Amino acid sequence: MKLLLADDDSFLLDMYSVKFTEAGDDVIAVKDGDQALSILRKGETFDGVLLDIIMPGISGLDLLVVAKKEKLGGADCKYIVLSNQGEQSDLAAAHEAGAAGYIVKAEAMPSEVVEKVTRIIKG
Repeated sequence: MKLLLADDDSFLLDMYSVKFTEAGDDVIAVKDGDQALSILRKGETFDGVLLDIIMPGISGLDLLVVAKKEKLGGADCKYIVLSNQGEQSDLAAAHEAGAAGYIVKAEAMPSEVVEKVTRIIKG
């Protein structure tokens, strides 16, 4: 799978990049939503975009809304929120914005995150 990861936490960004790469995925990792949006607007296509909600610049939810509105990432691209924000209102807002999945970082081991993302993307 080809994935775009956007998270402002360098440690988590590096860790998830390694885990997905070890699973055989092609990963582009960026530290904020603005960088992710720039890559998406260049026409790059992805199987999945993983985004944190709280990031400097454009938030993950705002990125999701813009990406869906502009049809970025490719026709089959799945947007998945990977965040520590686990309130029901956060989940509802993400799904309303078009997220295909929502994973709370603190509730899943990195290997479980890889499995869940793969399941969401591949169906």
